[in-house]
Amino acid sequence: MSEVLLRGHELTRRWGGLVAVDRVSLELERGQVHAVIGTNGAGKSTLINLLSGELPPSSGTVELLGRDVSAWPQPRRARAGLGRSYQRNTVYPSFTVQENCRLAAQARHQRPWAWWRDATACEDTRAAAHDAAARAGLTDWLQVQAGLLSHGQKRQLEIAMCLATGPQVLLLDEPLAGMGAEETERMLGLLAAVKAEHAILLVEHDMDAVFRIADRITVMVNGAVIASGSPTEVRENADVQVAYLGEHG
Repeated sequence: MSEVLLRGHELTRRWGGLVAVDRVSLELERGQVHAVIGTNGAGKSTLINLLSGELPPSSGTVELLGRDVSAWPQPRRARAGLGRSYQRNTVYPSFTVQENCRLAAQARHQRPWAWWRDATACEDTRAAAHDAAARAGLTDWLQVQAGLLSHGQKRQLEIAMCLATGPQVLLLDEPLAGMGAEETERMLGLLAAVKAEHAILLVEHDMDAVFRIADRITVMVNGAVIASGSPTEVRENADVQVAYLGEHG
């Protein structure tokens, strides 16, 4: 039986006369990668911002783990189980991999009353950091400064930092951007490994990767959904072929 962890219902975002997201509804289920595709300007990143709480919707609702979080800001949604990555690297380059993961874990294990204690001594955050780095394939790089990592490894670190916060939902904005073939394979393996315990929203332009990893695909054009279904259903959809896939054929 499917378990819906995040649900967006009739989400709309307007800026004056511009409708960036137009009544979009979707559900993210545990154990699935749900990809959102579309050309530049289709509204994909705006949709992620609405789901994560970085933008308020003009109308519509967001439910996280069965609770209406539409009015919750991004930090509160993050503490409730929602993690996200961005198009650009957001790691701390002068800190080690372990320190990056520990800082992310601290956001979950906050202890403001223990201000006199060394944060690095907290066993909960250290354990969460090590576990997240291991799951992301970075155990051998724990003491390496993040700025010295390859582009693909920095993307892995971003996923590790998300995992360190203990999320149930992952919103990933173009995690494969700028990667070579080997790095892409490593990232796809990581997503396949973690999806069993999470619901994953993947915004990505690499169509080969999307159709390999996604369990469900939603296609957006001009802020609206024109198709949603299995990879086979989307690939065979005539509207998608004309509006999106055909442009690359």
